[in-house]
Amino acid sequence: MQLLTTAPPSAIFSGPEYLKTVIDLARKNEAAGVSGMLIYTDNSLIDPWTVAQAVLEQTRDFVPLVAVQPVYMSPYAAACKISSLAFLYGRKIALNMVAGGFRRDLEALGDHTEHDPRYDRLVEYTVILQALLRGESVTFEGEYYSVRNLGLAPALPPELMPDIYLSGASDACITACASLGAVRFSYTKPPAEMEEMAPLPGTGQIGLRVGIIARDSAAEAWDDARTRFPSDRRGQLSHKMARATSDSIWHRDISKMAEDLHEARDGAYWLYPVMNYRTFCPYLVGSHAEVASYLHRYRALGFTHLILDVPSSEADLHHALTAARLDQRVVATA
Repeated sequence: MQLLTTAPPSAIFSGPEYLKTVIDLARKNEAAGVSGMLIYTDNSLIDPWTVAQAVLEQTRDFVPLVAVQPVYMSPYAAACKISSLAFLYGRKIALNMVAGGFRRDLEALGDHTEHDPRYDRLVEYTVILQALLRGESVTFEGEYYSVRNLGLAPALPPELMPDIYLSGASDACITACASLGAVRFSYTKPPAEMEEMAPLPGTGQIGLRVGIIARDSAAEAWDDARTRFPSDRRGQLSHKMARATSDSIWHRDISKMAEDLHEARDGAYWLYPVMNYRTFCPYLVGSHAEVASYLHRYRALGFTHLILDVPSSEADLHHALTAARLDQRVVATA
């Protein structure tokens, strides 16, 4: 799988501390062979484009995967950001097109669009953005956007055209991904449950977002996992409140599964960090071989990309990559 990581949220750092943390993480991931970093966005976080620029300045080939929320800026403004960064740095970025978000964040910005129409809007937005980046004079009349004879300067070199990603599990998201030729990331279920659903929609263009806590032995991994993610009553209440106010399909499904599973666990698959509102993705916990086995099963289902949750340390990253590359070696010798 193509490997990416995730930038930590800015809200828990001071400015200089956050800048240093993001740069260090990007450099260490690039040195380890990770191809890029997801930089997400919501009303509580700093501008992801600014973070992406800092990453570009301090790395050589590392690709920032910038979350783009249509409510925050026009497609022209986003296209201008991309072409400007390419002009200044000669570097490529990727785009995580965001249809939704926290409902209160959207309402605070005056956006009351329902769940499925947000994906229709996202498709229009991305079509205009991509046409501008291709150097076309764009005339478009849609339900959400209208432009006439719109062009972009400076032109974007074709080799720097950004890859497009979407996150979601709904039919509306799957349809949008097919329309845009985008990679769809999801916060997946345990592999055994996914195998019952095979073949999956969009096979060959789907990605997995998980955290990994892998160690030489399963016992050591679970000790570290429970130390990192202890029970948090306040976090559990926050999770229930977020679930009640979210119209996200994946958030609903993952939350219900966490409540139904014993100890929020299915073998190496673990949802306890989600239940405690410490992260938004499942974790794989176990020995390097056990985690590699789970990744291999996801790969067999058609998953081609893997975004790792924020690593807690350089050693944590090393162990996660050891498991991921063990899976790759199994595939290479099969």
